[in-house]
Amino acid sequence: MTTSNKFTYTILFLLTGFLTACQSTTIQHVPAPPEITKNQPFVVLPVEAETEIFALDDEIKQQLITAFPSNKRNLQSARTLLQFLLNNGDASLSYQAGATLVASQAYRDLNANCLSLSILAYSMAEFLGMDSQFQQVHIPEYWASNRGYNLLTGHINLRVSSPRKNANNIHYVYTTDNSLVVDFDPNSRGEHFKTSPISKARITAMFYNNKGVTAMLRNQKNSAYSYFLAATDADPLYSGAWGNLAVFLRLNKQYRNAELAYNHALAIDKDNNTALGNLALLYQLTGRDARANEILTQLHNKRQSNPYYHISLGNTAYQTNAYQDAIKHFNKAKRLDSSLHNSYFGLARTYYQLGDLKQANKHLRLANKYAYFIHDKKRYKSKLTALSTMTAKADR
Repeated sequence: MTTSNKFTYTILFLLTGFLTACQSTTIQHVPAPPEITKNQPFVVLPVEAETEIFALDDEIKQQLITAFPSNKRNLQSARTLLQFLLNNGDASLSYQAGATLVASQAYRDLNANCLSLSILAYSMAEFLGMDSQFQQVHIPEYWASNRGYNLLTGHINLRVSSPRKNANNIHYVYTTDNSLVVDFDPNSRGEHFKTSPISKARITAMFYNNKGVTAMLRNQKNSAYSYFLAATDADPLYSGAWGNLAVFLRLNKQYRNAELAYNHALAIDKDNNTALGNLALLYQLTGRDARANEILTQLHNKRQSNPYYHISLGNTAYQTNAYQDAIKHFNKAKRLDSSLHNSYFGLARTYYQLGDLKQANKHLRLANKYAYFIHDKKRYKSKLTALSTMTAKADR
């Protein structure tokens, strides 16, 4: 889902919470899209076609042909190849700007996000004659920090099965034992979150959406606008893309158009909390504080049981030098889920700012203990080394 994982976001997340990678809800009977594209000052640039996003180049195809002769292509043989991706990719849930790649690029750079690697896995399985189905993974709201923004991520995975065969009017439907779930987030695999199928068009829209967020963070206005438009065209019922288009319009002070886009995102998916929170910000910017406060209170109460919400609030407090508030939020996140390395790292850097090197060292060690991904562990070990050196000098 986000944004990004391998695949799926400091200002309050409610101000600039972008829905990236992987969130979707199928809703029917929504109103027609609002007229917000007329007389825009932005230049619409070309974007990757869906065929380009999913295409495998000739070199990859030849490698697959060599490794898997046509008479030996089955689910078990595909498992070996797909396991290579799982073992070698960087399955971080954190949104990585610039990591949304087409399939052929993702094959050469396994540090792509989970969306790109799932697209790659889909294309490889399809080439090998397997049946594939993208799935949304219903994880709790998860925020990751990027370039001073809190971005909301989502997550998807892929179910691969042997082709279904018809013989004598008998339809063979395979169970889970005859399928392989390809999931580039080991935390998601371990939790067994609920999943629901999503279309290739939705995946294409997510690809454009992620690219749009990357461009928006880089202030590449024409590119961001082009990708968000492409996302809404690829899947008009993708609420996240409409919400991000609204963020883009709001940042460019098109408040009326932004409000139309936010409301359309909510008409598609009433549970799009990010769009709702950003609508509250728009109400604040346009002098409707009572309506804004009602929404913000509603969302705050709803998110009290989510540790990532408190980590997000802690990051915001830290960046505004409200260190005692940051400690309260990180401790609340730790009480809700003691296995999240993010809360320990938040405490470590906050205590460091307060000059409490002992507490900083303690929580940095806990962050390293609970970190799953190699890049996080390397980061924490590097900081521990630097902190130990600093502590030794202070002792001397």
